[in-house]
Amino acid sequence: MIEREEMPYDVVVVGGGPAGLATAIRLKQVDPELQVCVLEKGSEIGAHILSGATIDPKALDELLPTWREDGCPLAETPVTDNWHWHLTKKGKFALPHLIQPPFMSNKGNYTGSLGNLCRWLAEQAEALEIEIFPGFPAAEILYDDAGAVIGVQTGDMGVDRDGNPKGDFQPGMNLLGKYTVFCEGARGHLTKRLKAKYDLEANAEPQIYGIGIKELWDIPADRHVPGRVIHTQGWPMSENDAWGGGFLYHQANNQVALGFVTALDYKNPYIYPFEEFQRWKQHPEIRAILEGGKRVAYGARAINEGGWQSVPQLAFPGGVLAGCSGGFVNVPRIKGTHTAMKSGMLAAEAIAAAIKAGREQDTLQEYDTAVRESWIAKELKLVQNAEPLVAKWGGELGTILAGADMWLRTLFGFGVAKPMKHHRDSEALQRADLYKPIAYPKPDGVISFDRLTSVSYSFTNHEEDQPVHLKVADMDLQKTSELGVFAGPSARYCPAGVYEWLTDDATGQPRYQINAQNCVHCKTCDIKDPNQNITWVTPEGGGGPNYPNM
Repeated sequence: MIEREEMPYDVVVVGGGPAGLATAIRLKQVDPELQVCVLEKGSEIGAHILSGATIDPKALDELLPTWREDGCPLAETPVTDNWHWHLTKKGKFALPHLIQPPFMSNKGNYTGSLGNLCRWLAEQAEALEIEIFPGFPAAEILYDDAGAVIGVQTGDMGVDRDGNPKGDFQPGMNLLGKYTVFCEGARGHLTKRLKAKYDLEANAEPQIYGIGIKELWDIPADRHVPGRVIHTQGWPMSENDAWGGGFLYHQANNQVALGFVTALDYKNPYIYPFEEFQRWKQHPEIRAILEGGKRVAYGARAINEGGWQSVPQLAFPGGVLAGCSGGFVNVPRIKGTHTAMKSGMLAAEAIAAAIKAGREQDTLQEYDTAVRESWIAKELKLVQNAEPLVAKWGGELGTILAGADMWLRTLFGFGVAKPMKHHRDSEALQRADLYKPIAYPKPDGVISFDRLTSVSYSFTNHEEDQPVHLKVADMDLQKTSELGVFAGPSARYCPAGVYEWLTDDATGQPRYQINAQNCVHCKTCDIKDPNQNITWVTPEGGGGPNYPNM
């Protein structure tokens, strides 16, 4: 048995993203005497944060009303220009603003780095005497004898690949709280366990996801329009019976953030999201913006796409889910920061009131109720059928139906259909023999690039001599099904080249290689594996990407 240090707090917050930091700040605003800590698995706050990002400041205005005057980097670039393009292979046409519901406008929003926003929020939190622990991932959930969450255990440091302590071994700590708030982002590994233990999705649709792949570019000043926001749909996904879309945001300092989101409910196992992004960049309209520029960063992250019907029960004995652990992304707007922050603020208010009343480690049903009566619910109900209509009817007809549904809900309170159901992304993949391999063009090294070179721009690093954090439950099943039936899609859906099917030199048989040191923590493998045979768990603290300005 390992002896572990115990640190008691009033509230333990898991995750140093916008939701976790908003939770911590709001707790201290309500009751400055509360003892609050925030755990962050990245090497620093912001290191693992990746988003577009065009941000609705609604929640930030509520949390810190003077943020624009207080040095917040987000204030630097308000949105000035908003375009939505439907792409064909060689051209485009702009969708008129008049046919889009008013909430689709980006007027009053800001574009910038979500990672830098989190770094600034962390400064505000520390000024309130909130303890922040970067490089300390929450590895295990701690329960009492009655089954209530009482805190988390951080990961051990200095363990070799076989699980044995090395000379620099440091055991993880037990951080105990009256309540624990889980803000792990999309597909959090502890959130996944909590959903199963407490059956939190019993009355919700399964969460579904997209994989967002992003780059930062420095571009010539004469092509840069500060505050311009461009979203695209159509090509190239329209060629492969799948759907997704691109974004390109003109941010500060002649820099653009651009990326492509592929919905992970695709059927064709030969689809390669990274290569779809490379194709998209070669579209004449996108290439014209990038030519003469230089790529400076790369990354990827899964995005919740289930909408309101996939929001689970948010409270359970001793803890709550907030932010993308709860799943509050507005898919048509491609925004979730404001809803994530608001959920954290509501959690903080419910927790502070409960502690003041002498409660601890019970079920905060009032938090769940507060979310379902808030503007989060009002906003997400307007768009709850947008994703499933596009998924069911395809990019063109589905977009028309989704637009009609959103307009009807906005004007009259009902849509073209009742709230629609979802199917897990892992269940969507079909047999490889039903499809032909897709011939993607080779990268030109100027606009499009290979995957491994791209990963180097995520500045990812893991200590190599540590247990592999990507757990394959049944390697024989991986060989007979993932490879034999589905033609090895993990080698394509992973945006970091973690998975490879090689030929063993000695036996001539297929061999599954896991390059865990490449992992950018996107969680796509945990989501899309057709047999749910791969489980992502947290690696040693501080490992993973180190995103600058993302």
